[in-house]
Amino acid sequence: MKRINIIPTFNYILGMIILLSACSNPDKEYDASGIFEATEVIVSSQGNGEIMEFNIMEGQKVEAGKQVGYIDTIQLYLKKMQLLANIKSVGSREYNVSKQVASIQQQITTQKNEQKRYENLIKSNAATQKQLDDINAQIALLEKQLIAQKETLENNNRGVSEESSGLEIQIAQIEDQIKKSIISSPINGTVLSKYAEQGELATQGRTLFKVADIANMNLRVYITADQLTSLKIGQQVKVYADLGKSDRKEYPGTVSWISDKAEFTPKTIQTRDERANLVYAVKVAVKNDDFIKKGMYGEIKIN
Repeated sequence: MKRINIIPTFNYILGMIILLSACSNPDKEYDASGIFEATEVIVSSQGNGEIMEFNIMEGQKVEAGKQVGYIDTIQLYLKKMQLLANIKSVGSREYNVSKQVASIQQQITTQKNEQKRYENLIKSNAATQKQLDDINAQIALLEKQLIAQKETLENNNRGVSEESSGLEIQIAQIEDQIKKSIISSPINGTVLSKYAEQGELATQGRTLFKVADIANMNLRVYITADQLTSLKIGQQVKVYADLGKSDRKEYPGTVSWISDKAEFTPKTIQTRDERANLVYAVKVAVKNDDFIKKGMYGEIKIN
């Protein structure tokens, strides 16, 4: 009787089953999947007035802090000019203390010279003590007048200085309002939506446009508790962007955030362990080459 080797045949069949199973479940090669997100900022008007210029279009790239438009500031400018004129007017009321008291100081100097002269005259019996006492009294009176006048002038100057400071604060407020009338993006990004046009009236808080940082995307995925132990902040992972029915592109990614609370699996997300009810949200930072789009599906593979 011819002998049949059963073991090699069995191993071959088992290998084919495993291979077919892997082919029928291609998603198993990824550890988690999710959706690409971008940091979005809604820019609102900080001033009131007519939009004089607003040169942006949806899809246009903008730089952080670079002017893309401005709101009418004529009334603010005129108010600033008025305040500057008021400062000059107030400043004209300030006294030069040293000049104002120069006359009294000169009188005191003269009387002190007379005081020395009469002291010498008394020593030689050429003058009386009463004459010297009169000069001393005159000097004391002039010194009191000097102190009083200095105090009055300094109080006046302090009031002028405080009034000028109040006007300067108002000018700073006006300049801040003028600065906020310039329309700009707070981040480098791409304009997603435009909600106003040149010539329209802008009021404080009105939405002007929405911008997103498309260059730096985040893939939000959900992982199970078992996978959590293999991830940490700053870890490098492989990211795969879903570019079509069967095409994927690989990107290097960095784990930027891991949720500290478990949540129920979102209905639109499939994890490697589909039986798990609770998962942890994870954000993976990815540099975009303009092929990744907001809302596109992607996967990660933990290295």
